[in-house]
Amino acid sequence: MPTAKVNGTEVEFENGMTVLQVAELAGEEIPRFCYHERLSIAGNCRMCLVEVKPGPPKPQASCALPAADGQEIITNSPMVEKARKGVMEFLLINHPLDCPICDQGGECDLQDQSIGYGRDDSRYAENKRAVEEKHMGPLIKTIMTRCIQCTRCVRFITEVAGIPEIGLISRGEDVEITTYLDSAVTSELSGNVIDLCPVGALTSRPYAFNARPWELSKTESIDVMDALGSAIRIDARGPAVLRVLPRLNEEVNEEWISDKTRYACDGLARQRLDRPMVRADGKLRAVTWPEAFNVVASRLKAAAPERIGAIAGDLQDAESMKAALDLFVSLGVGNLDCRQDGTALGDGPRESWLFNSTITGIEQADVVLLIGTNPRLEASVLNARLRKLWLSGSTRFGLVGESADLTYRYEHLGTAMSAMTSLAGGDSDFAKALKGASRPAIILGQRALNRADGAAVLKAAAELAGAIGVVREGWNGWNVLHTAAARVGGLDMGFLPREGCKGAASMLSPGALDVLFLLGADELDLSGTDAFVIYLGTHGDAGAHRADVILPGAAYTEKDGLYVNTEGRVQRGERAVFPKGEAREDWAVLRALSGYLDQPLPYDTLDQLRDRLIAEHPTFGEIDYAPGSTPRLFDLASVGAAGELSDAPFVSAVKAFHLTNPIARASVTMAQCAGLSAGVKLAAE
Repeated sequence: MPTAKVNGTEVEFENGMTVLQVAELAGEEIPRFCYHERLSIAGNCRMCLVEVKPGPPKPQASCALPAADGQEIITNSPMVEKARKGVMEFLLINHPLDCPICDQGGECDLQDQSIGYGRDDSRYAENKRAVEEKHMGPLIKTIMTRCIQCTRCVRFITEVAGIPEIGLISRGEDVEITTYLDSAVTSELSGNVIDLCPVGALTSRPYAFNARPWELSKTESIDVMDALGSAIRIDARGPAVLRVLPRLNEEVNEEWISDKTRYACDGLARQRLDRPMVRADGKLRAVTWPEAFNVVASRLKAAAPERIGAIAGDLQDAESMKAALDLFVSLGVGNLDCRQDGTALGDGPRESWLFNSTITGIEQADVVLLIGTNPRLEASVLNARLRKLWLSGSTRFGLVGESADLTYRYEHLGTAMSAMTSLAGGDSDFAKALKGASRPAIILGQRALNRADGAAVLKAAAELAGAIGVVREGWNGWNVLHTAAARVGGLDMGFLPREGCKGAASMLSPGALDVLFLLGADELDLSGTDAFVIYLGTHGDAGAHRADVILPGAAYTEKDGLYVNTEGRVQRGERAVFPKGEAREDWAVLRALSGYLDQPLPYDTLDQLRDRLIAEHPTFGEIDYAPGSTPRLFDLASVGAAGELSDAPFVSAVKAFHLTNPIARASVTMAQCAGLSAGVKLAAE
């Protein structure tokens, strides 16, 4: 390996690395504004100047300079220090002195680096330049006079998000960052430019003037807005969650999160259920917990087990589903389902419902077939990874389903089932590429599986996968892309109808049940059921609107819980704030209810519940392990069930990206974004 000296210390490095990267390998800190590890090199802030020998006797931008064998890199010479102070002085010529009111205060790269590398005075007395503010939508607040034209936002939106809506106009002193035709940014990942901006020119509009970073308690947790399980940090003050930020997790979300993950948190404080309620004379009235439990217990005791059903929603943690499962099984109830959308999964081996390539492993695929999915809406961060794979130029994409702008090119093979089944014996160019691929991958979306013929679609997809060798030694390209954070955990623990019992759709038909228990299940059409409905959840959404008894539960930020993402990775969410009002953690509510039913659950603490969960289902003890990282062969012939296939077109499981769950639907910010997506013009502030 080539070697170089950094401030006299010899260090080995890989070919293709830059001088900046080599210096950091040696443990030297190099200041920078425009450089970012996941973006292309711009080299326009000039803050990363170093002295390099052999070379011209002047400082050079280390981010754009390739490292070479035998180089001597000096990062702290008087020449370098003087040059950095000069660069900082230029950057601050037009920067306004508004640190006391800037939301970036306390988290600002410009503040930090001006202290570490800047002068203590300025030699410039000219008037500062002012730049007109830009309207970038309801999420991004702009104060463009602060902008230093590092172009991080431009490169992120263009390269990572794939929606070139932000750009640089004019030249010289007149240069400005702006949006295309002064319109709002529409990317589902747009909020990440706020984290990237090093100077406070782009900040969070919903969070503006709410708090300073040192006022907030910071909790590392897991996102539940989709099934990826992105690593997040929840910032709260007192009982209120004020913002959600991404954490670095190379194996899942790198350092990006979707706008829904970041901004839906204001929905945690709106339309909340904070007291038990019982419907009397057509109206809900607040009651005490014992009163609510007595009503629920009397109804459950009076009903025959086969006339009772329970459905788990999409945001539930594994502990709450396990407590519900144990409770209703002890009552002899077999009408259980965690698939509120009716997805045809759960009968085969565990691999049949996982994203087996893993989120990082999908980058090794050379041909990818998307079936009945729109990953841009269903898993925006994963879609950015697929775009990165496409940008590498070595992977072909094909889509069977609804045509959409996925931010990368693909071959639209058709919209219906016939387009998929024809690939196995077809002689089209894409079919040949799929059969000849060394690492083919299929990504099967939820909308392909929650149709009436979902089990048959699953079977046909498995047959196609077998024909092209999607599962082979050292590679498993069979991938199911879930949209619900709770789905894989529910399938893993068997929260499914017992033999001869009803699934979610059957439970909702008229006369099917006497008592229906909804564990945070809201995306259901409850207009047809005449059952007595008990709702345990957090928001006054569809489930609570129809409920006869409401038991207030805890949101994902208000409880410790385990979640299993689409690739089967078990992740731990942490409590950031306490439940609202009289609400309690879901598992604790179910444990208390079991006492009123004379069937006390065999655990009194969360740790005891987890011990039982792991003892019965050992995969829940494999924290942060993705089973697909060590692929194993499984029988594709056992996946799905034979049946008649409909040639109805596939569509995406997500129509309104910003309104997919009760928390998002309660969010004012998400409502503004949904209006923008629907073409409703929002007034610029």
